[in-house]
Amino acid sequence: MGGVGAPLRPAARTLNQRRGISSWLARWFPKTPAKSVVALKTPIKVELVAGKTYRWCVCGRSKQQPFCDGSHFFQRTGLSPLKFKAQETRVVALCTCKATQKPPYCDGTHRSERVQKADVGSPL
Repeated sequence: MGGVGAPLRPAARTLNQRRGISSWLARWFPKTPAKSVVALKTPIKVELVAGKTYRWCVCGRSKQQPFCDGSHFFQRTGLSPLKFKAQETRVVALCTCKATQKPPYCDGTHRSERVQKADVGSPL
């Protein structure tokens, strides 16, 4: 049993199937996520509506800044958007340099020399 040319036992077959799945997952969800890139060097002011849930782009690759359009998934960044619910209806400045310490809100980090010297589309 188990010699050359013998069919795989059920346990070995399952192990091989898992390897196939894990390699597929690793390709789409890398263990080390990509770095966020600078989308813009200024924040975007938006009106948030109380009780509405938003998805803020973390990766910087979305074409619908400051919100997520799914680019992180199709570009296999390993990053996910930040989901948040607006507590009240108001106009806020959302970060697009992706270096804020208070995501998703702008904290002025875009004014730093590090961000201003970076190219749009490049990681910090």
